[in-house]
Amino acid sequence: MILVCRTDASVAIGTGHVMRCLALAQAWQDAGGQAIFAIAEATAAVRERLQQQGFQILSVEAAPGSLEDARSLSALAKDAAAGWLVVDGYCFDDEYQRALKREGFKILFIDDYGNARHYAADFILNQNAAAQESDYPNRESCTRLLLGARYALLRREFVAESARPREIPPVARRVLITMGGSDPQNFAECAMRAFARVNIEGAEAIVVAGGSNPHTESLERTAAELGGKLRVKNNVSNMAELMSWTDVAVSGAGSTCWELCRMGLPALTVDVAQNQRSLARELDRRGCTIHLGSVDSVSEQAIADRLQWLMNSVEKRQSLSQRGRELVDGKGARRVAAALLSGNLRLRRAVEGDCRLLWEWANDPDVRAASFSPGKIPWDTHVAWFEDKLRQDGSIILVAERDGIPVGQIRFDKNGNREADIGISLARERRGQGIAGNLICLGVDEVFRDPRFQRINAYVKQENVSSIRAFEHAGFRRVGVTNVKGNVAVHFVYERNSRD
Repeated sequence: MILVCRTDASVAIGTGHVMRCLALAQAWQDAGGQAIFAIAEATAAVRERLQQQGFQILSVEAAPGSLEDARSLSALAKDAAAGWLVVDGYCFDDEYQRALKREGFKILFIDDYGNARHYAADFILNQNAAAQESDYPNRESCTRLLLGARYALLRREFVAESARPREIPPVARRVLITMGGSDPQNFAECAMRAFARVNIEGAEAIVVAGGSNPHTESLERTAAELGGKLRVKNNVSNMAELMSWTDVAVSGAGSTCWELCRMGLPALTVDVAQNQRSLARELDRRGCTIHLGSVDSVSEQAIADRLQWLMNSVEKRQSLSQRGRELVDGKGARRVAAALLSGNLRLRRAVEGDCRLLWEWANDPDVRAASFSPGKIPWDTHVAWFEDKLRQDGSIILVAERDGIPVGQIRFDKNGNREADIGISLARERRGQGIAGNLICLGVDEVFRDPRFQRINAYVKQENVSSIRAFEHAGFRRVGVTNVKGNVAVHFVYERNSRD
């Protein structure tokens, strides 16, 4: 239950790596674990932020990404009795991963590109919306992939604050300008001057300068020059609250994009580094944000023109807000933590030899009590049913295994136009271990590889609290209460993003 996050932050590389590790560390804490940060390079503001959150910081005395770095991290992690290592940064290559694996550690590698020569980690997390399995052809057979925005790592503050409904006013008047934790090019000043050109009565803007931003004094001078409708805030701790207050954002296209989406805040984005471009373009394609271009090509007037248009277009802001919230549900960090805690849980297709095992699970008293048909299932009836399901093209039965031992099953039955119903059960001895939610996540990922499926429905007896929690944990949306075979049931839905 001890997790060590190896990551860095600086003016040059920004603070995004640390901030997403912080989100995962918070989720790990919430699950009952302890998280520690191992850092070779960080600004004073980043160190202070981690310490304020109650996390221990260990110093890595080596060049970031070097084999000496790996040896130093291994020694620190062994002293801490860590079970998992999280590695996040562009300098950590395949040799670095292999060096850690040789020391016996389990590794989560947070990645954005899929450009390493080989991946030896136990898990690869790529939260980018366009991430796909084909990005990782060179990986170990045991390496599991956590891909897409459903794994976007958001800190607690955004999960809590986003529960509030967002009002979309006819005309937007409150603007947030943020270029990430450092903004080495000082592009926030360009955005400030663009805002000053906007001709909307009562418009005001807050400029957030990250704690690692070296241009804060310059931004404050610019704000004074442009007038009182611009305010600069430095190293804020209430970013989610500020996003709730504002109507529109002008933002760098880094990890802040996930926060904007979850908060439903319509935004214009600019890639301040080349590694942000693909994310900015994908979110624009999905209608979640509007990508203006890169810092070296977008002009002050272009920002002003698009900003004024967006502030006046209530329809576009409503669309951006809705699509952003649909893409990012705020439960990504919890899903990643659950995946690590569930260990090497694997799914495979059911085969004829699973017939008796599934019959025994199905007739478990607790499973029958949770079923909408609670009577005991005769063997002959089960055999006929099971053989029929294996033959049906629209039925998918997956058996979950941990360390090669079956621990549960999940089933999807096609019931109409691109829809399926889901059912799940666990072996009695595996209940209460947090497996169910992760099993549902894995099953959804598997079934959505089939383009025939767009929507998954779950029906759970109202008194089945543990199953309700499992589906909520997996990101299913509660849509109402219905009647199933004379039983009151909660109806949950999970939908593939329409542009996937």
